[in-house]
Amino acid sequence: MRHLLLAAATLALAAPLAAETPEETAAAALEAAPVWDGHNDVPIQLRGRWNNVIGDFDFEDTTHTGPEHSEGRTMHTDLKRLREGKVGAQFWSVYVTADLPEPEAVQAVIEQIDVTKRLVAKYPDELALALTADDVDKALKRGKIASLIGMEGGHSIGSSLGVLRQTYDLGARYMTLTHSKNTPWADSATDAPKHDGLTDFGKDLVREMNRIGMLVDLSHVSDKTMMDALDIAQAPVIFSHSGARAINGHARNVPDTVLARLPENGGIVMVVALPGFLNEGARQWFGNRQAEKARLEALWQGQPDAVSAGLAVWDEANPLPEASIGDMADHIDHIRKIAGIDHIGIGGDYDGMPSGPVGMEDVSGYPLLFVELARRGYSRADLEKISSRNMMRVLRGAEAYKKSVAESPPIETPGPK
Repeated sequence: MRHLLLAAATLALAAPLAAETPEETAAAALEAAPVWDGHNDVPIQLRGRWNNVIGDFDFEDTTHTGPEHSEGRTMHTDLKRLREGKVGAQFWSVYVTADLPEPEAVQAVIEQIDVTKRLVAKYPDELALALTADDVDKALKRGKIASLIGMEGGHSIGSSLGVLRQTYDLGARYMTLTHSKNTPWADSATDAPKHDGLTDFGKDLVREMNRIGMLVDLSHVSDKTMMDALDIAQAPVIFSHSGARAINGHARNVPDTVLARLPENGGIVMVVALPGFLNEGARQWFGNRQAEKARLEALWQGQPDAVSAGLAVWDEANPLPEASIGDMADHIDHIRKIAGIDHIGIGGDYDGMPSGPVGMEDVSGYPLLFVELARRGYSRADLEKISSRNMMRVLRGAEAYKKSVAESPPIETPGPK
């Protein structure tokens, strides 16, 4: 009998274990390394909907927000859905419109940093302000959402390295060099080129961001600005919310020439969830609709009702193509092919867009993306890199460079007379 039991045990050990399902692989990865999202626009929702008065704002559940508010849609983010989405760390974007004059933008972004800190302080059991990679690690271990601050658009520093340094001291840990418009020192992806990339001041700004440990964010900038920043940067850069241009040709996405340079720099593309940047059919739709609107306006000059009626007929005949989770995974596949698995992250852009792709309409949908990636053959280790380990490496890299140049003096530039 003992021999029979021994033989049975040997066979059991030799038998292959049941294959892990994609759902199990994704769940295990997100348990070990929760999502570190590169871009969420809740702070501008607080400004636009509640004028930054948040004493009565309920962040536990925002599903009651909607058409009665100025934005006309339900918010994408709250604590409940962040937990469902397995989000463990979040860069909150302190965006203000690029239409503001620079002095007003400086005031507005300080107000946005302030309201973000107040939101975090209001929920101490759920959120923890994070200023360093170690802070993120501690928050994750305590089961809190590490809350970091990212500035979206260089117009918010008023072309001043002094203001840049002070916003860092206030807690900002990345700055997107431009938004939708050029700054006086950098070209945007969606504006007519003016500077051929970065000006001399813009190059000094990248150097100073590296010196103080602030991440250089290249989402929203022109290709030449991307290249100039990579020529100068001594620390890893990020794209806080962008896709791959080979999959969707939008100017906001990253071309292969830039993706190919990321391994040398150590940087990361945090893949966006905005449908118009994911699905090429949707991008073409927006272009065609804009062309149709221009045609109608030329035909029916001074008759806005006729233009609106014609556009409604066009919309009825030409429904907007829907973006899918598979589209987002296609961007991740392509970035892995060109830059490698170590240079991919997640940067949803929730609450800064009308909706995410089908199945990922809000922040609760991230696990479905990771299931899709597991189905495509991504290992648990791969998924952990994408979810947060790559971003942790990038932030530690920026901190290491800051430490290595701790004796270097601030870069000084003349202020206005």
